[in-house]
Amino acid sequence: MRKFINSEAMQHSMKLLQLGAKVQQIDSKMCYVEFCIDGCKLEYVYNINSKGQYFLERIKPYPLPLKVFTLEKDVIESITIDMKQFKDAIKSNNISGFLEIGVKLNIVLKKFEDLFLYYNIPKTEVDEIASVITTLENKIDKVQNKSKRICFFKEPENLRVDKK
Repeated sequence: MRKFINSEAMQHSMKLLQLGAKVQQIDSKMCYVEFCIDGCKLEYVYNINSKGQYFLERIKPYPLPLKVFTLEKDVIESITIDMKQFKDAIKSNNISGFLEIGVKLNIVLKKFEDLFLYYNIPKTEVDEIASVITTLENKIDKVQNKSKRICFFKEPENLRVDKK
């Protein structure tokens, strides 16, 4: 089986090289992690490459690349924190709505990619989409400012937090 996989990888590399790519094959291990918290599935995959780096991605309830780590303990800590945050968030009476929004945002991102890969979009339309994104960002900031914080064991990585 291993010889077949190596042969397949060599064929893929050759095809990519012919396309002009720089190809580096890396032996690695893929780990799949699954939790079920009060009916909510949390699933992660992480890849351990030959350089000892770990690429972690959450795949459920919605896909989100999380981070590249150099230490295994940091991967486990990141999953532990993410799981704790979901345990707290699941207690929210709005969790199903937020999970639906996460899935929809992922679908919108895929549609956006198809849009610019398959169509020549006029600048005015690009500007309008950018404006809608800015409006969404501003709405998220407003909602954050008028909402009660529930998680204090870690600071948000993508929201601005004013230290008071």
